[in-house]
Amino acid sequence: MFKGILRPQRIAQPAPSSTRPVAIVDIGSNSVRLVSYQGLARAPTPIFNEKAMCGLGKGVVTTGRLPEEGVEKALKALRRYRALCETMGVLDIEVIATAAARDAENGPAFIAAARDVIGREISLLSGKREAELSALGVVSSVHEPDGVVGDLGGGSLELIDVTGDQLGKGVTLPLGGLALMDASRRNPREATRIARKAIAEAKPLEHLKGRAFYAVGGTWRSLAKLHMRQRNYPLGVMHNYRIQTSEASDFAALVEHVDSTAIEDINIVSAARRPLLAYGAIVLDEIIRRAKPREIVISAAGVREGMLFERLSEAERKIDPLISASRELETLFARAPGYGDELISWTDALMASSDIDETPEEKRLRHAACLLSDIAWRAHPEYRAQRAMNIVTHGPFVSVDHPGRAYLSLAIVMRHEGTEAGEGIGAVRSLLTTRLFVRARVLGAAMRAAYLLSASMPGVLPRTKILIRKDALVLTLPRDFADLASDRVLSRLKTLGRLAGVDAQIEIEA
Repeated sequence: MFKGILRPQRIAQPAPSSTRPVAIVDIGSNSVRLVSYQGLARAPTPIFNEKAMCGLGKGVVTTGRLPEEGVEKALKALRRYRALCETMGVLDIEVIATAAARDAENGPAFIAAARDVIGREISLLSGKREAELSALGVVSSVHEPDGVVGDLGGGSLELIDVTGDQLGKGVTLPLGGLALMDASRRNPREATRIARKAIAEAKPLEHLKGRAFYAVGGTWRSLAKLHMRQRNYPLGVMHNYRIQTSEASDFAALVEHVDSTAIEDINIVSAARRPLLAYGAIVLDEIIRRAKPREIVISAAGVREGMLFERLSEAERKIDPLISASRELETLFARAPGYGDELISWTDALMASSDIDETPEEKRLRHAACLLSDIAWRAHPEYRAQRAMNIVTHGPFVSVDHPGRAYLSLAIVMRHEGTEAGEGIGAVRSLLTTRLFVRARVLGAAMRAAYLLSASMPGVLPRTKILIRKDALVLTLPRDFADLASDRVLSRLKTLGRLAGVDAQIEIEA
């Protein structure tokens, strides 16, 4: 009789702050948005997301007032959002307002009307506070960030330095798309002059050279989406999309000087957003000229995610969100939650005994892949690899770059189809370095052998040992597990051994 089977051993994690849904209503200068989340957690899962393009900031620079049409649209959106929150049973609702309501003469009257409509107090964020929350959003969703966060809205641009979880002093500049368009009277030359002068005096950019610039905001995401389409990029995931500085500068210059209707694939950008593309490109180009960052990194996380992150306990903030999200998927979809943690320990021992060096980042990717290894088992056997790849490649993961997503996808495809597979991953393979490709094959082979040995059931792997000793990969089984040995298990071990440059064998303990 096998001992210990069906006794999963989980790695302890702090309990989540809340499993109740939480919502944030963001009254911005260009859009008014509602995002509701499944709960307050290290990797919060959005369950509803809607925006209304209200243009509250349109004309504020020249008239000093919020436009009546924009106010009406915003209040109408807020009425709908209140009804939606009641429908979803969301009681924990935070409402914020930013530059347009902050700067307009009739801003206080609008805030009072909006408060009555939404039925909640509204936090009017200062520019400094907005910068801090944007930076916290990046800290929550980018692994070990190092650079400057730039949050471009309709009314303002917030800049703040970030290193790990340490924030600098934030500044706000009147360079939001609507504000710059109005201040320049839709003159690109004048917009460039205004942006250049403001950016030249921005202290957070003084130490950006050679580091990353984290671009937050809908206009910059639209530019990145357009750039993705034009280069036929193999992933559609916006978060952590990276553009080398020279390429970003060339693309920004194109958008600045070409009529938006003449840009190929412009239809993928909403009509309401298109007039702002040129102004967003002008600001980005001036930042690149002034500060010379190493790369532009698009962040889909900003103020809203920063607010949620700020509410977590210190212990919860330290949880790796990639591992947290992977473990949640294992809990939801794996045939036996807990197996992933045992696979982590099993492959830890294998890697430690091998000559394959592994960086901390590669190790965390391997751990995430182990947790995700069995999430597609309910699909038809011929489509499990495709199912797993779709979940991993396009899932709402944060704190992982695009090569990391490709690594996870390839490793899991190979876990299902063998190390010579990978055809299904298609162009995503192009995102991998040779180093990551080799490590994905090794992990895929190891997971494939582990599955055949254990049927993805907890309790088997902890009682076995897999080590590379001298010139052999050796799997050691306890005597009461001897019947698990087979020619097929050995064949898969030999495949793993070939990738490690050694032979393979199975030993039974005396």
